[in-house]
Amino acid sequence: MDGAAADWMIVPADYPELSLLVWNRDAKRPIPASEVFALYERNWRYVNKAGIQPGEAALIQRLTDHFGQGRMLTR
Repeated sequence: MDGAAADWMIVPADYPELSLLVWNRDAKRPIPASEVFALYERNWRYVNKAGIQPGEAALIQRLTDHFGQGRMLTR
């Protein structure tokens, strides 16, 4: 993947922890993967790590590999 095609769309409602991070918008509305990565990275302290389901964990890893070159910068 490269360029704009690399920024696929993700429906937050499909991922429980992500759905909680987008509390101020429609979770059923797709958002770009790059924005999802930024949301996870910026709000990681609010994510219930023990509650992450396998599908969401795989998404987070895919986003981290693609947009973070294998690293998620969290505080």
